[in-house]
Amino acid sequence: MVAFMTIKYQKTIATILDPGNYATDIAAGASYRFRLLFIVLLANVFAIFFQSLAIKLGTVSGLNLAEAGPAFLPRWLNYILYFFAEVAIIATDIAEVIGFAIALNLLIPRVPLVAGCAISIADVMVILPFYRLEKSMKGLRLFEYFIMCLVLGVVVCFCIQLSLIKDTPIGQVFKGYLPSGAIIEQECLYQACGILGATVMPHCLYLGSGIVQPRLRDYDARRELLPLEPMSGASSTNDGVNKAYYIPSLAAIRHSFKVSILELAIALFTFALFINSAILVVARASLYNNREALEADIFSIHDLLSASISPAGALALLLSGVSAGIVCTIVGQIVSEGALNWKLRPWVRRLVTRSISISPSIIIAGAVGRPGLNTALNGSQVALSIVLPFVTAPLIHFTCRDKYMTVQPGMGHFLVEVNRPGVAFFGRSVMATQGDGEWCRQDG
Repeated sequence: MVAFMTIKYQKTIATILDPGNYATDIAAGASYRFRLLFIVLLANVFAIFFQSLAIKLGTVSGLNLAEAGPAFLPRWLNYILYFFAEVAIIATDIAEVIGFAIALNLLIPRVPLVAGCAISIADVMVILPFYRLEKSMKGLRLFEYFIMCLVLGVVVCFCIQLSLIKDTPIGQVFKGYLPSGAIIEQECLYQACGILGATVMPHCLYLGSGIVQPRLRDYDARRELLPLEPMSGASSTNDGVNKAYYIPSLAAIRHSFKVSILELAIALFTFALFINSAILVVARASLYNNREALEADIFSIHDLLSASISPAGALALLLSGVSAGIVCTIVGQIVSEGALNWKLRPWVRRLVTRSISISPSIIIAGAVGRPGLNTALNGSQVALSIVLPFVTAPLIHFTCRDKYMTVQPGMGHFLVEVNRPGVAFFGRSVMATQGDGEWCRQDG
């Protein structure tokens, strides 16, 4: 169990430590008290379900969601799904930019919002060079422990805020987890969609299906169940080999699958549910029945709470923006490499994605200011809920079909994409599937 504890913390970060959660939960708590806690709970249930499917895909097939597209779907459909994946990543990164800028402005008021948006481009450039998904497990563990520290930092900040709130009956809080008629109101439905998009984030499904693979591969390698990897990439284009995909052994799948699902459920029902609920409770305590409730935003929380609470909330928001930005970059790499076989260094990927996200954020911050940024923050989460079906549909399709989820007993092996027929391989090769290219199984 300990061996798997750090893996899901990255996914927990991606689902809960996102500035978009602050905007949606603050608006919900300010307008509807605790009645939308039911939506928070329901969103976590949906997150567990979809993340479980992502784990199933990555564990059983050995392919992440981005890699499964070109492997099993027509090329034109893969390009469409790639487009929606990039939309989800950019929408998420816009929320990170805005959240980082707001947090920096709250902690250091002399830093204007426009400057905060610009500074956000350097927020994770120092951290990402140390991340290598295919390198040693020791380096990956250190990276994950750093992410865990960010998670715990946010949890501590919210514990401080909750401890300073008074006159909030516990019974009313727990009653909010029951269904309420308020959720069918038009404005409430809009906020519910925002909460759903902020919790069941589409790009996290790519991460969930991809992050399990190093553990599976490490299990097979330590037990000598992994054959030598065939040559792939640019060095093998003359041989017609485009890419080699690792398929785990049955023993590795059995070892990791159940434990991964259990740890995921524990993480989402503790850290994710606690932090999302805490944001809503703090918003209700500070903004409900206040004249500014209808225009509630992160600035309102900062202005109305005591000085002892505000720094903790701003620090939590800053940590959220940094950690979510790191995860967003990792997902961008997974998507571009898996769907298009387009490999970029992490800092290049970060520079491209963040540059696209910064432009509208700076324009909004300069032209509209606080109200515009808060509206954009809420809108980005609603956009994620709209993109969600285009990400979950192929995930459900892959995990419900026996031809994708069939496990062959024995050692781990590689699926090798062949650009032209007639290529000889050493060892036993079996045709697995055929799409735009050919796919062969190589056992060594």
